[in-house]
Amino acid sequence: MPKKDLFAVALVLWSGGSAWTQDASPASALRPSFLFVYADDQRWDALSAVQREQGERGRFPWLETPNLDRLAAGGVRFRNAFVVCALCSPSRAAFLTGRYNHQNGVANNHTPFPAGQATVASLLRAAGYKTGYVGKWHMGQDKGQRPGFDHSASYIAHGRYDDCPFEVNGERRETKGWVDDVSTDFAIEFLKESRGKPFLLMVGYKSPHGPFTPPERLAKKYAEAEPRPVPNLSAVAPYRGKFAPPRQEKKAKNKKKKEAQADSGGAPSGPRPEMVRNYFRTITGIDENVGRLLAALDELALAEDTVVVYSSDNGFYLGEHGLGDKRSAYDEAMRIPLLWRYPRLGGKGRTIDAMALNIDLAPTFLDLAGVAPPASIQGRSWRPILEGKPADWRRSFLYEYFYERNFAVPTVLAVRTQAAKLIRYPGHDDWTEVYDLKADPYETRNLAADPERKKLLDELQAELDRQSKAVEFKAPESADKEPEGSRS
Repeated sequence: MPKKDLFAVALVLWSGGSAWTQDASPASALRPSFLFVYADDQRWDALSAVQREQGERGRFPWLETPNLDRLAAGGVRFRNAFVVCALCSPSRAAFLTGRYNHQNGVANNHTPFPAGQATVASLLRAAGYKTGYVGKWHMGQDKGQRPGFDHSASYIAHGRYDDCPFEVNGERRETKGWVDDVSTDFAIEFLKESRGKPFLLMVGYKSPHGPFTPPERLAKKYAEAEPRPVPNLSAVAPYRGKFAPPRQEKKAKNKKKKEAQADSGGAPSGPRPEMVRNYFRTITGIDENVGRLLAALDELALAEDTVVVYSSDNGFYLGEHGLGDKRSAYDEAMRIPLLWRYPRLGGKGRTIDAMALNIDLAPTFLDLAGVAPPASIQGRSWRPILEGKPADWRRSFLYEYFYERNFAVPTVLAVRTQAAKLIRYPGHDDWTEVYDLKADPYETRNLAADPERKKLLDELQAELDRQSKAVEFKAPESADKEPEGSRS
């Protein structure tokens, strides 16, 4: 079939014409391939395109991410993308399964991924796709070939930035160089071997996770840069200084103090300037590698038929609310970058304000591949909002975080709408937070105790109850138990 006819049929499929079927033949030559690339702890605003858009409000106007900007210019940038749990392993499991963490069994960073669970990879593989996973997996201490993937080149847990040992299909292999450069090498190798067959390739970068070690070539970049101040640097999370594991657990906690500080971005008083620079240096390192991946797609003549999605497993605090790390429910933690490109379907340079979630990735890929999603999937395909037809699209969502041992963040349940947010801390009602996001986007004025905003609190509580019921919320068995006496 001539190329122009392939394009015409693809448009029919996209527009919902009679040629589109949920049970399309696995042998269909029209199905797109998928490249999903995601960072670890990259904030939603850690893109130079966002910094330009924010103008004087941008915290990091000096940031340079030209390749990610190129990806956004060639496709779609979602301006309101979120995770349903701002923590590494749970978010990764949500991307894979399209399900909330209270359903998919991964409620913390030390729980292995449940064997045999359906994922976007296993479902596409069964439909004839070649599937590959490269880079950071981080589900507990999982080892070996990644489930649902024909090929994997990955490492255990966090790995390390320099000379990280990989497991290639379960076999240990020593490597040299900066870990995200090495992951990109493996990814390009997979792309070269995948021409002629639809594929799913997922690439997990270690950056910009602590200890924030950039490649040597970027060690001096942003040498004098400092982030601009924002109003919520002086705000204080209600649980801070009032929640900690009990005294008998403090010795165990202190043993991991250095690791925890690296993970959370340093001392509680705020991030160090050089730490911030290194955080963004590693993001620039990612950007360079995304450029390599895009160039490989072009060189291999795969770009036109490949859906490219770039995102992060969660955001990251850089001093907002007196915090480092992520976990809790302020936007700096739960909001993520999300870029989409599929040249055959156009949409260059678009921005979309509709709420997108990490649990939407799996159903979106399955939809475009013509594979019916299992009934257990809780996310929604982005296809309607990409088509500009989001008549009944979500206007709110449930957020969950379950207390994790050795970290001083309590269990959190929240609901975020387009205009407001309610944050609950089960067992700690006096910490409840309500924010009017239209008037207070930095979440500095807690309205929970304001009698004049009682109506807003009641509306948000009703929405939290509705969302909890809709996703069949319950505390998962894999969650750590919040210790008694944790309130100090």
